[in-house]
Amino acid sequence: MTSSYAPVIIIGMHRSGTTMVARVLESLGLFVGKNKEGNHEALFFHHINEWFLSQCGGTWDHPDPIHSLIENQDARTLATNYIERYLLKSPRTIGFLGSKNYLRYRDLHNIEFPWGWKSPLNSYTFPLWLDLFPDAKLIHIYRHGVDVAQSLRTRGRRQMRLSKFQKLYYDLDFLHWIRPKPGYFIESVRCDSLEGGLSLWEGYLSESRRHVTKMGERAMEVKYEDFLIEPNDTLQRLAAFCGLTASAADIERAAQRVRKERAYAYRRNPELRAFAEQVQNRLIAHSY
Repeated sequence: MTSSYAPVIIIGMHRSGTTMVARVLESLGLFVGKNKEGNHEALFFHHINEWFLSQCGGTWDHPDPIHSLIENQDARTLATNYIERYLLKSPRTIGFLGSKNYLRYRDLHNIEFPWGWKSPLNSYTFPLWLDLFPDAKLIHIYRHGVDVAQSLRTRGRRQMRLSKFQKLYYDLDFLHWIRPKPGYFIESVRCDSLEGGLSLWEGYLSESRRHVTKMGERAMEVKYEDFLIEPNDTLQRLAAFCGLTASAADIERAAQRVRKERAYAYRRNPELRAFAEQVQNRLIAHSY
């Protein structure tokens, strides 16, 4: 069985709207996975992306080591062949397809409906996915760098709040003798500052735009703020790009899920406005 439906791969910096795009496209008929985590990311592909990064010591907030894997043809071939042989055609795809679709298609290359997945990590791992799905399409969404940096900082700080169980863990010293603290105090020390978050944004944006340029007509780029301000037009173009059949009513319902007030949120915060002025040249270099 050979499918004419190559995947739509959604890329973009963390906190830039990839979740929003995945949700609205799913509501219009794009299949983006059965089992997803809180940010609407298919766990099957999320784990593979993390595995790709682990092959070269990379992490989501320090992703540049992935270039060592991509540029080493032997290692790249070994990694993608492993994914092709042992995962894309294995029962593990039930987590993405669901049991009914798995029993019908067995192999992700055989899917006969519009499908894809979103992951910020795709911004760096995309060349590897293109090895596996040469006919894939690409959607890149990008957002103002100061809003991204602030959102990353806020998310990291939120995770510092201790639950009742965590407080108990810290109150009982002997528990640490048995099992030292897992994880991090702050999810990303780099992104705990606006400068760190902005520099990461610059890297993701540059990386993503290289893919967009290479893909030509098989890529679509969306500015987050334009999407929020005029969602109907963007949704119509996205639906057509993905090969979805969506009525005007479908588009309107999806557009109502968009929160327009989130566009350029930094302008309402004096600290963030001052930071934006300090880094104005860097923002301009990336179309802001």
